[in-house]
This record gives sequence, C-alpha cells and structure tokens, in this order.
Amino acid sequence: MQKITQTSCLKRLNRIEGQVRGLARMVEEDRYCIDIVTQISAVRAALRRVEEEVLRDHVGHCVQHAMASGNATEQKRKIAELVEVLSRTNR
Repeated sequence: MQKITQTSCLKRLNRIEGQVRGLARMVEEDRYCIDIVTQISAVRAALRRVEEEVLRDHVGHCVQHAMASGNATEQKRKIAELVEVLSRTNR
C-alpha cells in the first residue's frame, strides 16, 4: 500500500473507531432506535469509503504492476483475486 493511502486510511479508521464508540454510548444511553440506525449507516458508509480507497490503491499499484510485468500467470492471479474480493464485498 502506498504511504499516502495508508495515512489516509488510518485517519479514516480512527474517525470510524470514534463513531463506533459513540454508537456504543448511544446504546448504553438507550437513545432513539432510528438515531442509532442512522449512525450505523454512517459507519458503514465510512467503511465503504476506506474499502474503496484500499481497492483503488491495489488496482493502481499491485494490479497495474502485474499487467505491466508481462507475466501471464501473475496477471491471471491478480485478476482472479480482484474478482473474488469484489464479489465478497457485494454480499
């Protein structure tokens, strides 16, 4: 992972960690259910943004390197790996 992506993802994950702690407080305080569900949705969206950033870095670095290498086995492996991870993210 490129350093700039790593730094960005760590910042986002730290914010998400704070959001999750806030969610726990909301549950402890018996806050309104819809407010809790709204915050859960916000956390999921934030995690999706981190996931997209990591995938973008992977494609732009690892997959691109495999394609440029000319190694057909490595290219097929990276494509299969990418297809598998994308199919899991949509479950």
